Amino acid sequence: MSPAIAIILNGISRKKKAFYREIYPALTQKFELEVFETQRAGHASELSRLATEKGFDFIVAAGGDGTLNQVVNGVLLSRKKPLPVLGLIPLGTGNDFARMCGLSPNPQSFINLAVANKPKPLDLGRIACQDQQGGEVIRYFINACSIGMGPAVVKQLEKTDRSLGPMLTYWKAITTTFFTHRPQEIECKTPTWEWRGKIRVIVIANGRSFGNKLYIAPDALPDDGVLNTFIAGEIPLLKFLIYQQALKSRKKIKDKLIAYNQTTHVELAAPESCPIETEGELAGYLPARIEIIPSGIRFLR
Repeated sequence: MSPAIAIILNGISRKKKAFYREIYPALTQKFELEVFETQRAGHASELSRLATEKGFDFIVAAGGDGTLNQVVNGVLLSRKKPLPVLGLIPLGTGNDFARMCGLSPNPQSFINLAVANKPKPLDLGRIACQDQQGGEVIRYFINACSIGMGPAVVKQLEKTDRSLGPMLTYWKAITTTFFTHRPQEIECKTPTWEWRGKIRVIVIANGRSFGNKLYIAPDALPDDGVLNTFIAGEIPLLKFLIYQQALKSRKKIKDKLIAYNQTTHVELAAPESCPIETEGELAGYLPARIEIIPSGIRFLR
């Protein structure tokens, strides 16, 4: 008996038509599936929670890293056990997590994984932070979360005209943020090490890259039970721009203001308001405690 598959499709993506033209027909020949289209911000979380409670065997995100993040959070919000297997058909701009897992938008790639039906356990990150009113917020991530320039880009995207298309819109937001964002004072504590100072960015990663091929943890494994941390302090702008090109080539940077490390959990605090983002989605504000959940989900990869 073939598995029942729910596909959570980014309904406002420019690749929606390509999904129905090139991917959907191939999948319907092999599986019983239902497509749920997102219509607004946060809708993928609602749809994936409902699909989990309806008893679908697989919940598959068809979109980018943000859609996958919402699907992960929606599934974990469900009270139904055991949790369904997660999958991903990468249709986003960055597709950082898909790249690490060797996933392709080619429908045959997904068909092979689903037919084999041998999901692998995957670690998740759990964030306990605050909303703007000081209430507790719990969010999960599968690839990475960040503070500093990461959430600043997310906020810039929210007020940027999308008519330029996803790639140019994204780079416009990055460029604007690069020249306007100011380093913030941050305190970072783990059981084995601490860091304090002004930062350009801090990334807590389960995956290897974020922000479209910025390899902040090139040696990371998504199932090793640890989180990888990348801290870039108050680096001059021009040097930081050069370093970003080095990150894209998967090189580790040697600079006293850049630190690579690992941990199972980390606590972040700041004297001023400081947002935190997860895979392009604003999660909340510091203070925050971030920890690894070993083998938190089963995933087709």
